[in-house]
Amino acid sequence: MTTEPNVNDAHCHFFSPRFFAALAQQRGRTPSESPADICRELQWEDPIAPGALADRWVAELDRHGVARAALIASVPGDEESVAAAVTRHATRFVGFFMVDPSAEHAPATVRRALTELGLRGVCLFPAMHHVALADDRVTRIVEIAAASPGTAVFVHCGVLSVGVRAKLGLPSRFDLRLGDPLGVSRLALAFPTVPFIIPHFGAGLFRETLMAMSVCPNIHVDTSSSNSWIRYAPGLTLEAALATTLSVAGASRVLFGTDSSFYPRGWQRNVYETQRRMMTDAGVSAADAALVCGGNFDRLFPAAG
Repeated sequence: MTTEPNVNDAHCHFFSPRFFAALAQQRGRTPSESPADICRELQWEDPIAPGALADRWVAELDRHGVARAALIASVPGDEESVAAAVTRHATRFVGFFMVDPSAEHAPATVRRALTELGLRGVCLFPAMHHVALADDRVTRIVEIAAASPGTAVFVHCGVLSVGVRAKLGLPSRFDLRLGDPLGVSRLALAFPTVPFIIPHFGAGLFRETLMAMSVCPNIHVDTSSSNSWIRYAPGLTLEAALATTLSVAGASRVLFGTDSSFYPRGWQRNVYETQRRMMTDAGVSAADAALVCGGNFDRLFPAAG
């Protein structure tokens, strides 16, 4: 069973060996705890190596008829893993990476990732890294992104939870006050040529996300995950959230995503099917659905020649 050939996924996590090594280091139970040990505990597949994981992703996308995907390096310092995947399958993947603006070498890391490694999405998690969007260190990172045409800045706003951390008993001391879409609007106005992406419809800060989008034509949202934030908005349905977003910002600024991450679960087809039903129930036209499901992704991130 396959989906439409123009489906692209704007939000997938690349859980590389370095990702699991970082989790093992943070837990610090034993010096010898390895990525494979962490995977066995989670009952997840061991990614073994970035190249093998990239091939696994291609096979999974092929199985579901998905043309392309954004792969996110999901811990700071893992840019090279995603770069290896992009190099191996340049027509299938777009590389995103997480950066901690408080790190001393963050500007150099961002510059290298965008120029030498060929990545195209800078991911900011203000609540996780305790750096406000108004901080000069964030502005410096966006300046570097603006100097690299074709780069998007992804900013996680609203509620933030990382399921794998909970499974491993790792603390998540996130400061949710820092993930404000109105802070994204300040950056988007200052850097009008840079596309900004707010995932999960703002993850609970839906009203603020709409406000930011209404004044900044370069702010986009992605539809990824189960969108469980909807429980924080009594009476709001996901269909209504999508319809309202389309009425405020238009279909050209909404990107389909799943938030897929680990194996053997793989690509979350159930998220796709739910969102396709949601589009139908919301009365989204075929043309607008095509933009959301794949066209906008291709416009922001043209495929490698």
